[in-house]
Amino acid sequence: MKRVLFICSRNKLRSPTAEQVFARWPDVETDSAGLADDAVVPLSGDQLEWATLIVVMEEAHRRKLNRQFGRHLKGEKIVCLGIPDNYTFMQPELITLLESRAGGLLK
Repeated sequence: MKRVLFICSRNKLRSPTAEQVFARWPDVETDSAGLADDAVVPLSGDQLEWATLIVVMEEAHRRKLNRQFGRHLKGEKIVCLGIPDNYTFMQPELITLLESRAGGLLK
């Protein structure tokens, strides 16, 4: 079972979309969080320890993640999808992009 944590800034659009899309996949458990102070679900160390794969949407998220949670990341696999904040929640184009960029990681 893969435990995948999706991270964006505010946990309102990209990461919750990814959480919902991939939660339907077999042998995949999902969660999502945000790195901003006003995130709907702020990232916690417990979430990072739970995850077997951490997926960020932008390189800026990876840098901020390393700065804020570096001690929780030893040996963790972190993948950046390179998806900008140009989409709405569950937008079909975002779903297609998520599936094409992250789908291979979850099979």
